[in-house]
Amino acid sequence: MKSDFFTYQAQTSPHPLALEISHAKGSYIYDTSGKKYLDFVAGVSANSLGHNHPKVSEAIKNQIDKYTHVMVYGEFIQEPQVDLCKLLAQNSPKTLNTVYLTNSGTEATEGAIKLAKRVTNRFEIIAAKNAYHGNTQGAMSVSGAEQQNRAFRPLIPGTKFISLNCDFCLHQITEKTAAVIFETIQGGAGFIEPQGNFLAKVKAKCDEVGALLILDEIQTGIGRTGKFWGFENYNVTPDIIITGKGLGGGMPIGAFIASNKHMSLLKENPKLGHISTFAGHPVIAAAGKATINEILQTKLISETLKKEKLIRKYLQHNLILEIRGKGLMLAAIVETPELAAKIIYKCLDKGLILFFLLFEGRALRITPPLNITDEEIKKGCSIILESINEIAK
Repeated sequence: MKSDFFTYQAQTSPHPLALEISHAKGSYIYDTSGKKYLDFVAGVSANSLGHNHPKVSEAIKNQIDKYTHVMVYGEFIQEPQVDLCKLLAQNSPKTLNTVYLTNSGTEATEGAIKLAKRVTNRFEIIAAKNAYHGNTQGAMSVSGAEQQNRAFRPLIPGTKFISLNCDFCLHQITEKTAAVIFETIQGGAGFIEPQGNFLAKVKAKCDEVGALLILDEIQTGIGRTGKFWGFENYNVTPDIIITGKGLGGGMPIGAFIASNKHMSLLKENPKLGHISTFAGHPVIAAAGKATINEILQTKLISETLKKEKLIRKYLQHNLILEIRGKGLMLAAIVETPELAAKIIYKCLDKGLILFFLLFEGRALRITPPLNITDEEIKKGCSIILESINEIAK
């Protein structure tokens, strides 16, 4: 299988981890040799409830028995779609009451940018340096990492980049600006949190000039940071929410959420202002509904903060410079990218899955399932410390 993987399947990096997967259950992934790996990555924040969660699997199987794809998005009334949209709206600020489901977080980014341009009749977008919002041409245009973008230029024009937590930079938001788009916590840049009420200051400036604030909650949303939405930690309410990843419980999904007044602009002048064949696929929507219900009906959201404290308690070493992030969206920062890579591969040998961040090479990504147990956290942290000690000998 490995030979076929490298022969027939397009690769995304020169050196993929290349585990041959047999099955996965709970917080563990098993390879074809029978070795099990404790998963501290959760499909890059996507597997909110771990692997093969019984309630998510049951929802998927039940929906498959009813129907799968029946019509292009937005034409037929389908219970899984309607239920999921209602559930998201009910757990969002009252002003954000209409949901457009998409196939991915990247597509949600595209829809949110289009909506902002439609609402404001402007085209300038302000984004953050070292941001990551997806990998299509539109999403890359608002992702401020030139090392990713330079090979694909020209991208969509009209984007300006400012630094996160730079109050002085806010003067660049003007009457020409359609929207400001930020990750609530910068992911690829190193899990960098907003400081000094920065996001609230951005929203105030947007309100002053008539621009919209788009917050990318693809990683921070759906309970990962101790609130349902990450922005609830930072005293701000956006005009548009982008979500994805953990929303589907391991299934591919995204959504953007706005007011009904704003979202209605996409259905005329022109009609089909945003359209997608498979968006809101009923099987995936059913998985999303089951995922959210399980998260809301348990103590998983509040427990993310307790589990964060455990990780910070157990994961102490003189070669770990700091641990960034919030809840179960954490990154342990070490001295060099070379050391980070050695630790990640050593942990893999020992049965623990860690991963890299896009632009911060010194980071060890720690984004486990929300329902990881305290004992599993302790075990994973022990493996990291053992690996660091062996490497440091």
